Amino acid sequence: MTTKEILIAVLVVSLLIFIGLYGIIIFIQKRSRQEDLSDAPDLFSTGQLRVKHKQWFQTAYIHALKLPLFSSYVKRMRQKISIIHPYDEISLRYETMKIIAAITMAVGMTTVLLIWMSADVGFIFVALLAAIVIHNLMIDVFLNRLEKKILLQSVELFSSVRHHYQQHGMVEESIYEGAETAGHEISIHAHRIYNALTSQDPEEQLERYYETAPNRYLKAFAGISHLVMEFGDHAKKKSSIYLQGLSGLTKEIHLEILRRDKLDYLLKGLNIIALAPVFFTKPIENWARGSFPSMDEFYMSKLGFLTKLSIYVVIIVAYSLLQKLQYNSESEYRSGFEKPPWEELLYRVKFVRIFVNVLLPMAGTPKYDSRIRLLKESNTRLKLEWFYVRRFVIVIMTFLIVMMTCLYLHHNSRYQLLYGPVSEISLFGKMSEYEEKEAYKRSETDRAAMDYMNRSSNISVEQARESVKAVHDGNLTEEQLTLTAERVWNKLQRYNNEYIKWWELLLAMLVAWIAFYFPLWSLKFHRKVRGLEMKHEVYQFQTVISILRGMERISVEGILEWLNRFAVMFKVPIQKSLLHYEHGAELALLELKDDIWFPEFQRLVDKLLLAVDKVPIRDVFDDLEGEMTFIFEQRKQEYERMIDTKASWGRLIGFAPMYALIFMYLVIPLIGMSFTQMNAYYEQIQRL
Repeated sequence: MTTKEILIAVLVVSLLIFIGLYGIIIFIQKRSRQEDLSDAPDLFSTGQLRVKHKQWFQTAYIHALKLPLFSSYVKRMRQKISIIHPYDEISLRYETMKIIAAITMAVGMTTVLLIWMSADVGFIFVALLAAIVIHNLMIDVFLNRLEKKILLQSVELFSSVRHHYQQHGMVEESIYEGAETAGHEISIHAHRIYNALTSQDPEEQLERYYETAPNRYLKAFAGISHLVMEFGDHAKKKSSIYLQGLSGLTKEIHLEILRRDKLDYLLKGLNIIALAPVFFTKPIENWARGSFPSMDEFYMSKLGFLTKLSIYVVIIVAYSLLQKLQYNSESEYRSGFEKPPWEELLYRVKFVRIFVNVLLPMAGTPKYDSRIRLLKESNTRLKLEWFYVRRFVIVIMTFLIVMMTCLYLHHNSRYQLLYGPVSEISLFGKMSEYEEKEAYKRSETDRAAMDYMNRSSNISVEQARESVKAVHDGNLTEEQLTLTAERVWNKLQRYNNEYIKWWELLLAMLVAWIAFYFPLWSLKFHRKVRGLEMKHEVYQFQTVISILRGMERISVEGILEWLNRFAVMFKVPIQKSLLHYEHGAELALLELKDDIWFPEFQRLVDKLLLAVDKVPIRDVFDDLEGEMTFIFEQRKQEYERMIDTKASWGRLIGFAPMYALIFMYLVIPLIGMSFTQMNAYYEQIQRL
């Protein structure tokens, strides 16, 4: 068996094992549901199988933690699941290994399919890249589905809590009774909130819950419940503050669900469409070679390799941009996700720090200020030094990759000149077995003639003619001898011309210079996408403040703490303002205003500045109550415009790789080869 066959056999066997195990799991789960609904359950097998397959996953989890690299992956997956849904330990291990098994099955199928198409080193790298993308997509789908499920159940929980609160007016009892009838996932969070509110130190327990809460709405629900328990509820017009808060949170969740549903519907499948050219590159190439043999020359040339490489680059860029469009960064600020970035670790190396300090703009210059402002506005937690470490590493890696690509292209061109078949077929038609054998035979004799001349470039056509004549022992006609000698001489010239040239070094430097600006462009794109979300977060802040303004003893610092719990886009500047608040409230708020360029948020900070010493909070935000209906309707229109903008960007980006594959890898090369063949026909006609 060949290496390719052995590799595919191993992958197929592993994949079949995972498919079989996963099929058994699905079967047992269906049987267990039927068993739960049955009046007379079968005590023999279904329950035993359910226990056995759960025990198998528990055993697999324990053994997975013993593997050096796989253990960190399992822990990371467990952490992502536990933050959204705090299962008990046994269920958490089971859910972790179940999603890992599903991901392994999908990744294995993708890898087997791609390696089956082609087992060369380059395509194996592409297969691994596709497997990584599918892995990330499956994780996102699983987590987003769980997040949406919690949002839907939150609406039911708030409705139930409202009903029980209207009956007896007790917050903690309403939460407990609402948790008893709520869905399983949200009931776990509701019980945790209840336990925190009824503990000896509610504030400390709530702070712990805030660190692991799956979304901002549950944080707000827990905080409002604590405030009402501590300071009491005060009737405000016809509704209590607590009921008004529940209504505001319910509206926010409804908007979020509608936004997610519409965005998922419009952007559904774009990641797969962007990845699809990976699977169709080889089939298109094989079809073009089979239908138009002259296309071999393009696909085996430098231009063909660079075109394929460009398509893969377009796929990577399109996928990364789509991720930014669909990205929800709320989880990045939860407990357990803080870790030193690799840029910080690399910046500690002395020679890297020296180079980076040379690249850094001088403090106080307009360039320095613009870079700092961009980092703030894009909500990244990178320092300017770390950002330039990233740019420096990308430059070095890009330069090395381009130079290695040039070396590979020269090596491949030499190999094709020596061993590639010499076909006499024109644009259409396919070589028969005999013609293919003759083509390789001509390649072998050409190589022998080149070796006869030591592959030297200082050879004239006459010398090439003599070497061809010696290799063929005079078995060629005069015309065949002339054509073969010209072909061998051209091969020699091209063979000796395959070396690194000065303009290729210049090209590598140019590409590296473009790559130096790519992180900067990426941040600007991220800021553009983020700008679409900023206005809606300010609207959410206004909803929170409209609830809090009716509560007694609420302060500006308390409002900032609430905004910090609710914030995603503005979280880092608000956290910084809270840290500096004790050293001066006005100074901290002015610094917050300078850190954020968004006009609507700056107007909100201006009102907080008024409320520090001069005007009560209730009076500063007295216009919110009358404008909330208008603001809510305006938000719905803004949401629709934002979603339409993201959808148009997503379609443009998502289909770009497919267009690149069709036109760059098939249509344009086919047209170019057609013109080349037409020129060859005209030359033959002129010779007649």
